[in-house]
Order: sequence, then structure tokens, then C-alpha cells
Amino acid sequence: MTPAELRAFCLSFNAAAEDFPFNPETSVFKVLGKVFALTRLDGDPLTVSLKCDPDDAVRLRADHPGVVVPGWHLNKRHWNTVTVGGALPDRTVRELVEDSYDLVVAGLPRAERLRLDRP
Repeated sequence: MTPAELRAFCLSFNAAAEDFPFNPETSVFKVLGKVFALTRLDGDPLTVSLKCDPDDAVRLRADHPGVVVPGWHLNKRHWNTVTVGGALPDRTVRELVEDSYDLVVAGLPRAERLRLDRP
């Protein structure tokens, strides 16, 4: 997955937006103001930090050591940083991004979830 593909995928979700609150290099993808992905699209290697269920986070780190690590500068219980390209299939990366989006949406008020067509 290329940086452009990752960016396009993150922006493909309902109400997803890209923001740069930290610096011009760090893309922060949000849904209705809540963060679901952070990345430096010019990073080498390309990585993306994603929200994750705590039990899944631990399992993913064990299954993919060095590729899925605790979220850098984030709550290590709820965030993983994933190295994109190579070791993880693009399909898996897409699933992890979608899971992150879904977790964030699940925490939104019901009216906002319904507006996003994700009850």
C-alpha cells in the first residue's frame, strides 16, 4: 500500500477528514472530530497509528512482532502503530484501518452514528 492509497482509503469513510494539528507532516484522520488514524505519509517506513480493542491490540502485537507495536506517543492499551507494506498484506492493513474507524464511530452519540449510517 502506497502513501496515496492509505490516504485515499482513510478518506473513503463517511465524514472522514484529514487534519494537521501537530505539524504539516503528520496527517490526522478524523471522523466528526475524533481521531481514528495518524500517519506521516512521507515516513520511511510508512506507519499508521490506529485505535484498537485492547485484547486485539495485544494479540496483533504478539502475532506480528516488530510490525505491529504499541502506539507511539499514544495510549498503549488502545492504540497500535502498524508498519505498512511488506510484512502485512494490504487487505489486513485496510481491515485494521476500518476497525479503527468503527471503534471511534461506536463511541459517538447515537444520533451521530445514525447520521453516518452506522447504528
